Amino acid sequence: MKLFTNIGCLAQIRDADENIIRGSKMNDLPSIEKAWLAVKNGLILDFGAMSDLDRSAYTGFQEISIGNRLVLPTWVDSHTHLVFASWRAQEFEDRINGLTYEEIANRGGGILNSAKAIALASEDELFEAAMQRLDQLIKMGTGAIEIKSGYGLDLDAEMKMLRVINRIKAETQVPVKATFLGAHAFPSAYKGREQAYVDYVINDMIPAVAEAQLADYIDVFCEKGYFNIAQTEAIMDAGAAHGLKSKIHVNQFNAFGGVKACVERNAISVDHLEELNNEDVDSLVGSATIPVALPSCSFFLSIPYTPAKKLMDADLPLALASDYNPGSTPSGNMNFVVSLACIKMNMTPNAAINAATINAAAAMEISHEVGSITVGKKASFMVFEQGANTSFIPYSFGRNTISDVYINGEKYSQ
Repeated sequence: MKLFTNIGCLAQIRDADENIIRGSKMNDLPSIEKAWLAVKNGLILDFGAMSDLDRSAYTGFQEISIGNRLVLPTWVDSHTHLVFASWRAQEFEDRINGLTYEEIANRGGGILNSAKAIALASEDELFEAAMQRLDQLIKMGTGAIEIKSGYGLDLDAEMKMLRVINRIKAETQVPVKATFLGAHAFPSAYKGREQAYVDYVINDMIPAVAEAQLADYIDVFCEKGYFNIAQTEAIMDAGAAHGLKSKIHVNQFNAFGGVKACVERNAISVDHLEELNNEDVDSLVGSATIPVALPSCSFFLSIPYTPAKKLMDADLPLALASDYNPGSTPSGNMNFVVSLACIKMNMTPNAAINAATINAAAAMEISHEVGSITVGKKASFMVFEQGANTSFIPYSFGRNTISDVYINGEKYSQ
């Protein structure tokens, strides 16, 4: 039991029924100046202003002074590819020399490159490498994470990745969601007979994944040159029939109707949206599907950024995630993601923080656990350096301004 006192600013405080923030309301970030926070059994017990603190109610609690610093709930990263076997630094140089993402993929690089490495790696090797990456992310403030498969591209390798993700779930202190992404790319062996691979995903992979209970969600790379709308719909429907809700890669390079198809099938989220037209926005209005932007992918690939203002002007929520992966986003630093959202997407710091906490939690369906300072939620929060405020976090891009990270009420120091 702990009583955190002398908090300079306790920000992102919410009632239990506030699970998603929309439109212009994303610019508001409720906070208490000069605050305290009580924690019991790893959960937030209560909080309030120091002027109202009755210490007699917390006899036996360990008191920890925060030293007049900013406290925020930990970041929630709802889109990552954390499990992979090797980096793809050579492709970075290829892009510098003028090759596009699509051109690299067409010559056997990209996702297929990662698939070759996954096939050769053991589960233990994948697990140890992923846990080291996750440790780095938690130290930078990530307190919940979604992890996709998708570099296997056959049943055995996809199941191997999902088993690794579930080992991570069991070992780490933060919430983890597993997403099956067998429809990430077409393997070389299926060149010219792509529909046969779609059938393989539907008839073999999905039933096996569902029977083993290894995934929370299903994903598809719905994009020109990858999985078309009809194929995406068929895979989503097959996933739903086996109890797997959808979180879909869509509109990374082209806007061609994929968002509407996802909304019609009640996808939890549509992720990327670097290309977005009015019809896409209209299809999201009134739906429960959450748009998710991945600005560090835009930064790394030099492609457009998700038009945040267009989505917020339509009174939609927006979440932010890292897309951490070895090919298009070799960083899971959510502090940088928040900076990019402000600098490149013209989001206010408050809006970006909402997108990277409470709305991101909604995109993982864990709003009841994390994403805000709320009684009953996990006591997972970040303490920032002296003098930092919510604007300073994105302003000081490229530098970690977090002093301490607490996960379930305990200082993280792994």
